[in-house]
Amino acid sequence: MTTEDDRMDDTMLGRARVTDTPELSAYYAELADREAGALWTVANEIEPWYPQPKSVPTLWRYAELRPLVRKALDLVKGDDAGRRVVMLVNPGRRDISAAAGLLYTGLQIMGPGESMTAHRHQAAALRFVLEGTGAWTIVDGEKLRVGARDFAITPNGTWHEHGNESADTPVIWQDGLDIPLVNALDAGFYEVHPDVYQVPGKVVNSSLLTFGGNLVPYGAERWTRPYSPLLAWPWEPTYQALLDLAKASEGSPYDGVIMEYTNPATGGSVMPTMSAHIQLLRAGQATRAHRHTGSVVYTAAKGHGVSIVGGQRFEWHEGDVFAVPAWAWHEHANLDPADDAVLFSFNDFPVMRSLGFHREEAYVDHDGHQPTPSN
Repeated sequence: MTTEDDRMDDTMLGRARVTDTPELSAYYAELADREAGALWTVANEIEPWYPQPKSVPTLWRYAELRPLVRKALDLVKGDDAGRRVVMLVNPGRRDISAAAGLLYTGLQIMGPGESMTAHRHQAAALRFVLEGTGAWTIVDGEKLRVGARDFAITPNGTWHEHGNESADTPVIWQDGLDIPLVNALDAGFYEVHPDVYQVPGKVVNSSLLTFGGNLVPYGAERWTRPYSPLLAWPWEPTYQALLDLAKASEGSPYDGVIMEYTNPATGGSVMPTMSAHIQLLRAGQATRAHRHTGSVVYTAAKGHGVSIVGGQRFEWHEGDVFAVPAWAWHEHANLDPADDAVLFSFNDFPVMRSLGFHREEAYVDHDGHQPTPSN
């Protein structure tokens, strides 16, 4: 197969191809003394032919991390940690504590009866519950109860706090935030709530009761905020929506039966910087490979499968998390011949589209599948 590197030659006309000389070296030193430099010395590096992400394909196994996450309960008080989270760090992005590209993720645990203090920050956040029955969060005064495989958002700038109402069982959920993006733009802010805790409204899950029926209240004041007025999406209707779509459509050759969590007021992404998807792989299904700008963090919500990312094979089970860097070829397969598998994911696609950076292409060789890796 002809690779991109074969087609793109940095010695060709139109690329920076200046040969160093003693005179140029002296010239570069003069520029450096004045905090300046010659563009042609770095042009090919900072303007690559195609994306060159520092992130690498990575898999975090829940079975390995879960005991360590639970161990944190005995080692660190929630009040001291602020949020008791084990972050998942991409080997290529340790410098910014990112999981993929400019996306952060971590596993947060809350003990029985525990509650965290209220705060807000510039970064947007989302939650995907992995286990436990007593999880709750309060977002700008609205209390949300969430259970296993439920999805919830904490838009940027909203006051929020978390807790666990269970009397005897910890809660573990996955956090996803755009912290690395916010920090890359030097736009970070953080505040602790002046009253430490919020006073929740009288109705629990009011946004779900108001906007969760695929209808918008008639006569209600028009929603003008840049994020979804619906703050939580329970698993049961979400999974049923996947099953219903699977009856009506073959789905995507690259992602199976895939749906996006959306803002009911606009039909767009749930937040301006991050969107989230849920996808079903039919029993035994194997998708074709594709790639795109934008990074994705996947979580196995149901079932057992394998994903090949950038030529690396990652076999996953429920709770496992894996990263797909921008412009990495990836494909998925459900290894169960009798039952479906479901993947939850979040990404930075809204940023890519807003800035005009979105690009996607299919893998055309080998009938749409990457060569089977040996590892």
